[in-house]
Amino acid sequence: MEIKNLGKFDIAVIGAGHAGCEAALACARLGKRTVVFSINLEAVANMFCNPAIGGTGKGHLVREIDALGGEMGLCIDKTFIQSRMLNTAKGPAVHSLRAQADKVRYHDEMKHTLELQKDLLLRQGEVIDIDFGQLDVPGLGISTEKKVRGVLLRTGAYYECKAVIIATGTFLGGKIFIGDSVTPSGPNGLSPAQILAENLKKDGFKLRRFKTGTPARALRQSIDFSKMTVQHGDEHVVPFSFMNDNLDKEQADCWLTYTNEATHELLRANFSRSALFGGQIEGVGPRYCPSIEDKVNRFADKERHQCFVEPEGLSTEEMYLQGMSSSMPEDVQIGFYKTMPGLENLEVVRSAYAIEYDCIDPLDIKLNLEHRDFPGCFCAGQFNGSSGYEEAAAQGLMAGINASLWLDGKEPFVLDRSQGYIGVLIDDLVTKGTNEPYRIMTSRAEYRLVLRQDNADTRLTPLGRKIGLVSDERWARFTKSQEAVDAELARLRGTLTGPAAANTWLESLGSAPLDNRCSLAELLKRPEVTYDNLAAIDPERPELDAHVRTKVEVELKYAGYIEKQLQQIERFQKLESKALPEGLDYLNMEGVRLEARQKLDKLRPASIGQASRISGVSPADINVLLVTLEKMRRSEKKTRQEENDG
Repeated sequence: MEIKNLGKFDIAVIGAGHAGCEAALACARLGKRTVVFSINLEAVANMFCNPAIGGTGKGHLVREIDALGGEMGLCIDKTFIQSRMLNTAKGPAVHSLRAQADKVRYHDEMKHTLELQKDLLLRQGEVIDIDFGQLDVPGLGISTEKKVRGVLLRTGAYYECKAVIIATGTFLGGKIFIGDSVTPSGPNGLSPAQILAENLKKDGFKLRRFKTGTPARALRQSIDFSKMTVQHGDEHVVPFSFMNDNLDKEQADCWLTYTNEATHELLRANFSRSALFGGQIEGVGPRYCPSIEDKVNRFADKERHQCFVEPEGLSTEEMYLQGMSSSMPEDVQIGFYKTMPGLENLEVVRSAYAIEYDCIDPLDIKLNLEHRDFPGCFCAGQFNGSSGYEEAAAQGLMAGINASLWLDGKEPFVLDRSQGYIGVLIDDLVTKGTNEPYRIMTSRAEYRLVLRQDNADTRLTPLGRKIGLVSDERWARFTKSQEAVDAELARLRGTLTGPAAANTWLESLGSAPLDNRCSLAELLKRPEVTYDNLAAIDPERPELDAHVRTKVEVELKYAGYIEKQLQQIERFQKLESKALPEGLDYLNMEGVRLEARQKLDKLRPASIGQASRISGVSPADINVLLVTLEKMRRSEKKTRQEENDG
């Protein structure tokens, strides 16, 4: 194959899914000439599985992406067809926004954003190799220096670049399973990236197999919604993006139905025909999003499982059967779907399938998402062993930022676990690793009361501004909002009320009466009192937008708990601030157990805090590290004194 050099770029992004889109936009917006490749442009930001953005924990990620200057929140705000705030019966730490998307419009909107972005070229083409010096390129030849020089397409087209971001999703070595039918394929029948997978292995990448799946899509006209429970959207829509206010509009409905014993009997009778149980699938599947046959097998005591019936968009009659992914043969699929209320006459337009793909062990990458063995090669999304659009987008954004900083010779941008769910996600992957597709959850965040979705802008927008991703418009909006929050907190703390003005109103709420005067801020800490119903005795309040009102209420109601968590974070950050030298000789470190020495040598933790989270590293090992650091500090101090004396 003749190699043809078609141009020079700073950064090449392989894959234009949710990770690739955020990565490419971040690079270009930071002034790096960027090219992003997709095997098929119809795959750009495509929702190959659930047509929705957000959910428990995932909504936090989208808010954080937006606060840093990313695109996902803006795109879903433009294209949602239903929006719901989840977990509202619980505390604000776990409130999570979820929006049903018009998947075609979401794809179109994101693709158009990439096309309009300065310094960014969106290119259809299959990357088959990354040039680390091994390719004989006209004008470049072969190099013994192992660094990123460019990428090669199947057509022979070659694009020079100084850094590369791998965001291949489920395309890399993709293989689709429907019963005993096994087809090399990317998601939804698109071409897989087979040659790239083989070449990455030749280059020395250690790849492994994971799998995920998707349910059938059904024809709306064949569904009897009268037998299902309707799921309406929220009356007042909370935007994902901090750049938006009122998004209220007419929303589409979703519906809920259930499996039953007839469903389970049919599935059990055909377990042997499932690719999952038949041995064809070697990849490890997601624990928290199993196929329906896996649910029936693992949870044999459950009488039923939920199936949410959701529209794929406003310009299609396809309905998504959430919770019903399967690798069963098509006849079994149609049979078990039809046992469920409302689906008796179901017409399937796209069959469910399982898909297996190649990914790396995330222990092979650093906290800045750069591969340990390949300088200038950054990794993001499902290639790193995660699952979900939101997890992918978060990693893509961080990979794009760090690839740009790396080219500029600047320090990496790393969020720790106390700064955001993005920090939790990446630290979990890079420090702890994963043996199954990783999914973010609120329970993974130790400091979730501080890491709420409502304050993502307070936590991260100043950091995004410093990096250069937060526009002047976003910054002005953020500072205005922060000033409004601060002013209202001060006003509520300084405004007093007494028994005469408040007790009748408090009685109507079922709240204890006042004996003495107190501030409105103190009243707002009561469970029965909300910022909105406080208006009854607070006629002087200013007009504030919903985002500011929410922040004010949460900050006051949970002030004591937040203060305790901030103290925990302070202790955590003391360990995170104790940096470990890159060249520390762990293998010969006395007092550290062999397993810990090997783990520390492989992962090269950036700090004592990160080292303490590595599986196999004990508190005793950490104490040895602390002693070693102190000895190094004293030795360096002594050396400096001797130099000064000399």
